[in-house]
Amino acid sequence: MIDVCSTISSFNKTREPERLLMKYRNMRTSPFVFLRATCHLFYERVAPDLHAMQAPLTWCMGDMHLENFGSYKGDNRLPYFDLNDFDEAVLAPTHWDLIRFLTSILVGAKSLGINSEDAKGLVKEFLSSYQTVLASGKSHWIERETSVGLVRNLLTAVKLRQRCDFLDHRTLFKGEKRRIRIDGKRALAVSPKQREMVEKFLKEFAENQPDKKFFKPIDVARRIAGNGSLGVDRYIILVQGKGSPDQNYLLDLKEAVPSSLAPYLNTPQPQWQSEAQRVVTVQKRMQAVSMAFLHPVTIKNKSYILRALQPSEDRVTLDGSVSSLTDVKKVIEVMGVVVASAQLRSSGRQGSATADELIAFSQGKDWIKQLIKLSEKCAKQVNADWKTYCKAYDEGYFAADKI
Repeated sequence: MIDVCSTISSFNKTREPERLLMKYRNMRTSPFVFLRATCHLFYERVAPDLHAMQAPLTWCMGDMHLENFGSYKGDNRLPYFDLNDFDEAVLAPTHWDLIRFLTSILVGAKSLGINSEDAKGLVKEFLSSYQTVLASGKSHWIERETSVGLVRNLLTAVKLRQRCDFLDHRTLFKGEKRRIRIDGKRALAVSPKQREMVEKFLKEFAENQPDKKFFKPIDVARRIAGNGSLGVDRYIILVQGKGSPDQNYLLDLKEAVPSSLAPYLNTPQPQWQSEAQRVVTVQKRMQAVSMAFLHPVTIKNKSYILRALQPSEDRVTLDGSVSSLTDVKKVIEVMGVVVASAQLRSSGRQGSATADELIAFSQGKDWIKQLIKLSEKCAKQVNADWKTYCKAYDEGYFAADKI
């Protein structure tokens, strides 16, 4: 028997209290946000059912849900729409990613502005699109010229974004220099010790880079972003970049922690040099084009992922109250294409199934019925767990003095 509140509390016990309180507050807002923030609880619940099902091994992003698809600029400087969060990445049966995504559609129906029956229809649309691409054995990539509907609108919009506008949104001027905007929503102040640690790291990192001046630090803050990872060690860093003030760059430095899926998997995993190497390696395997500037690094024996923050990073707004159901369906279909393509692209690597094995798997029908049935069961469980959480939260179980 799983005790929802103690499980959540135990999982988050090492998180930084200030940002952890933000996470707990966010989780109270909706079952969809709760789902996003409790990947560990989700897989603890569903693991026995998944172990009873047969599926080929694939590289999985681990935390696949509606909010973990989006735009970014690749290392070829073009914007793409793809999977974008690999913190939980592992080698696992393909169902492990699929069930979380399908559940997110059902749990997120209200957030999507659609009813439960339409949400069930979207589940089928996703699986149909996923199965079609998997059966073809050919991976696709989604860029502006190959996209449609809301995804095309997003990629067209982000292509026009300027770095200086992005910087103006995240920073402010003090004299002639930019400083990170400490607003309590995206950034919090750092301690002198934290600033010293980050600046020392950047100086050492720059020594092995072609343009050492690029990484000269201007300012550092603690970053507020995401849901599940809120409270891990994370910084936003303003660096010299290609010149001040409008060619400065913002970097994200995020601690990499073990995957939440690991305790529940029977699948042997590669021996990674670090958790950050796991995340970055799988991300580069699964994405159509690698995100620009992505590095696994180590600071004081802790593993971190260093990357650039881009003006082109964004998500499609899936809201049935402002977009037609047809438009939402097209986005879900694109997501099916993206997932199947990522699995095909990373096939045959360190134990993952080959493309031929994935094609053979796609011909089956029983797994689709099993996943649809299991996703409905999972959605009911998530909603029940959220209600349990809300009651405890309202009674002060997750208050500051309990952390």
